[in-house]
Amino acid sequence: MMDKFEIKDVNLHYGAFHALHDINLNIAPNEITAFIGPSGCGKSTLLKSLNRMNDLVEGCRVDGQILLDGQDIYQKDVDVNTLRKRVGMVFQKPNPFPMSIYDNVAYGPRTHGIRNKKTLDEIVETSLRETAIWDELKDRLGKSALGLSGGQQQRLCIARALAVKPDVLLMDEPTSALDPISTSKIEDLTLQLKKDFTIVIVTHNMQQATRISDKTAFFLLGELVEADKTEKLFSMPKDKRTEDYITGRFG
Repeated sequence: MMDKFEIKDVNLHYGAFHALHDINLNIAPNEITAFIGPSGCGKSTLLKSLNRMNDLVEGCRVDGQILLDGQDIYQKDVDVNTLRKRVGMVFQKPNPFPMSIYDNVAYGPRTHGIRNKKTLDEIVETSLRETAIWDELKDRLGKSALGLSGGQQQRLCIARALAVKPDVLLMDEPTSALDPISTSKIEDLTLQLKKDFTIVIVTHNMQQATRISDKTAFFLLGELVEADKTEKLFSMPKDKRTEDYITGRFG
């Protein structure tokens, strides 16, 4: 079975700052891969390079290859909008648009040319069902998304990402701004979603990585120290630095 992503010899610079050093990592389909490591270690930087969000940062340069289903996403002829449709992103703070719940979810499909009301209705319902929030919201679709709780807003943002039918969902610390109950709902949801999607999650929370991920990659100072099946990495890390981090000696 082919890997979803193959990251080969990737170096990333912001101007003179060398943010990622020789990263080699494969990401399997229909698994949850967690990126862990202390702040500023490069995990979010790598995550954002998987759908070229780093293109928006001035002076950003990527060398090496990032292959999605065997295609290098940094080739000149790659349409970044199509790439971001295939590789959706959920951010740390819920960021619903200041519009109705319905329009938040329908936003992506509309920008990709879907205008038919019945089709949009179906996409909105399916996406909200996939994120296990349809029953809570179905009578409030015309109301502003800004009136929802933080946990509901984050699930709405996941629904919005799913509405354009991506293959991959990138999640950048999606629960760090949420209370424990909302966090656990989002973790349950993530486990459900991996049937249909490949998921890469950046998390500060090592317990979260052990609860939901199949594979974990540990980063330090822009280097990938090691990556392995999650239970193996946490029970028998190969590198002393990984062991020091997961046992809380630094971080």
